[in-house]
Amino acid sequence: MTDFDRIVVVDWSARSAPSPVRPAADAIWIAEAGADGSLSTAYHRTRSAAMAALTARLAACRAVGERVLAGFDFPFGYPAGFARAVTGGDDPLALWDALADRIVDGPDNANNRFEVAAALNALLPGTGPFWGRPVRPDVPGLPARGTARQGHGLPERRAVEVRLRTAQPCWKLYTTGSVGSQALLGLPHLARLRARFGADLAVWPFQSADAALVLAEVYPSLLNEAVRAELATATAPPVKDAAQVRVLARALMTAQRDGTLAAMLDAVPDGPPQREEGWILGAGAEASLRAAAAPGLVPPRLSNDCFALPQGVDWTPVDDALALLRDRLRPVVPQLTCATVDALGRVLAEDATAARSNPPGANSAVDGYGFAAAATGAGRQVLPLVSGRAAAGAAYRGRVPDGHAVRILTGALVPDGVDTVVLQEDVAVRDGQIAFDGPVKPGANTRRAGEDVERGALALPAGRVLTAADLALLSALGLAELAVFARLRVGVLSTGDELVAAGSAAGPDRTYDANRPMLLALAARWGHAPVDLGHVGDDRAALRAVLDGAAARADVILTSGGASAGDEDHVSALLKSEGALDSWRIAVKPGRPLALGMWHGVPVIGLPGNPVAAFVCTLVFARPALARLSGADWSVPRGFTVPAAFSKSKKPGRREYLRARLSPDGAAEVFASEGSGRISGLSWAEGLVELGDGAQRIAPGDPVRYLPFGAFGL
Repeated sequence: MTDFDRIVVVDWSARSAPSPVRPAADAIWIAEAGADGSLSTAYHRTRSAAMAALTARLAACRAVGERVLAGFDFPFGYPAGFARAVTGGDDPLALWDALADRIVDGPDNANNRFEVAAALNALLPGTGPFWGRPVRPDVPGLPARGTARQGHGLPERRAVEVRLRTAQPCWKLYTTGSVGSQALLGLPHLARLRARFGADLAVWPFQSADAALVLAEVYPSLLNEAVRAELATATAPPVKDAAQVRVLARALMTAQRDGTLAAMLDAVPDGPPQREEGWILGAGAEASLRAAAAPGLVPPRLSNDCFALPQGVDWTPVDDALALLRDRLRPVVPQLTCATVDALGRVLAEDATAARSNPPGANSAVDGYGFAAAATGAGRQVLPLVSGRAAAGAAYRGRVPDGHAVRILTGALVPDGVDTVVLQEDVAVRDGQIAFDGPVKPGANTRRAGEDVERGALALPAGRVLTAADLALLSALGLAELAVFARLRVGVLSTGDELVAAGSAAGPDRTYDANRPMLLALAARWGHAPVDLGHVGDDRAALRAVLDGAAARADVILTSGGASAGDEDHVSALLKSEGALDSWRIAVKPGRPLALGMWHGVPVIGLPGNPVAAFVCTLVFARPALARLSGADWSVPRGFTVPAAFSKSKKPGRREYLRARLSPDGAAEVFASEGSGRISGLSWAEGLVELGDGAQRIAPGDPVRYLPFGAFGL
């Protein structure tokens, strides 16, 4: 799924008259955050005016190919069963259409929501579920108080409102927190948006979020602390509603940049929340959303000369090039706080220190019987059992007297008076006593407190890319949140008039763009946030415009093609004339031309245009460079020696990487052709054979260094 270019957040209102002319609360506030860093807020006095402005804005974005996520702060669905009572089915979007047929909402905000609620109540048994209305006029069938309801048979809350207890139920129509009125008046407007934009618009989570326009339910109160901070320093209108939409729109755009927005869109429980009730974007990932709303530590940008080679250097050996990258690069992404459960693939920004020991207390390693070893000896031992037992999560209360034993299960805390456990398989039990053969080694079958990790000890160092096993360790050590780096935004741009998108009509003088999907996939596989910058032809003005936009959307830019000195290599020419450029002639095959530059403070890595060379250079050079920029430790692939299953005479001067895989008997086979145009060799291969800089003659059986793709994180 490509990134959203715009994120819009709407604070809705159920007022029955226009809001004041002067911006105030209880109106429609709309904030828009752009991927380019822009942020705007608009005030609307009526729902009709707000929706007219929003519809026009969505149409304008759609006309220029921009994706938009629009969040509204009212429920998109009702508790399970309500849609069926109204429409005869469980489709929540059919319920939207049914409400649109019933609700009248005038241009002056005059509406019939209370009468519609009473009519909906009449479709169900008993009294309710809707409640709340002014004292006058009386609306038969709509109770004024929630306590007057009975027998309607529907749940009070949706699943998401059970999780977020501060969220109000959608049955409440009057007084503070009456989101029920907002939903009754808002959903018909959204139904008309669906009709207006058709297949270009999707409603999350009922539909996939990969459409051009996506609607989602939001809950700005998740970010109350950030809103208070915004109000304390705001230069914009000091209205809480305005601050809420600004903060949430900005936080969601930051979450997209950090790579957590996709996880929020996936964090919907199966069942009614996904099918019928809806879900609040950010619920289930509250810590990540709050982290996105909080300002992080932002490192300074790299200097324009960070890629400059020492004077007099022409050809650069691979090891020297890697050493220069390692020494000159540093993290360019901010730090943030992330929930441990959401931290898979994140890079630790600070050392993780154990908040408590693991295990936290001495416990039993087996099911058996515990006692004090000093009270036993050699030969047959008979000990009386105390009443009760020790189990994991249910500790034995009290002290076990000397010369007595207690039943104990695996993982249970060792009771006071116990230091040794004997396996239950080695024990006979009868008449409240146990018998076993001694001696038993003191401390047998127990785990001491902190024998794995002690409280205060270093658990994992900064710079580590977190794995599933790491999350288990950190959770066991009591760490619910971690200081991590934001995900590195890796922009990928293809250049050249000769390129066209796969599947389009193309003559023999055109080449399908293979590099961009490959590089985007590699960036995602390595845990970064890929940003598709598209394709630009051999037009310097167009390239300049794309790079200007990319500098706002990405932390590093990968280009393919245009990295050498040819007449049409506008990337190198533009970086040299208007940015900063150092072309490295690296002694590597395939590859060689590698352009390293800066554009508005953002590093640019210009890769060869040939897909095989681009792939190899990305693995060997770009991967460790991206890791360094993301805050991770410098990455060195770990290879091993295997016998060659090929013959080759290699000339001196360049390090060579051959596409290879292991035969069934463990020998390295290489692809039939070394030609860089043979892209099929990338799919055939399972790794690379690395041949050193010097001359070599290789015969079958000779040792060679094999680097499996797994060593490059693939």
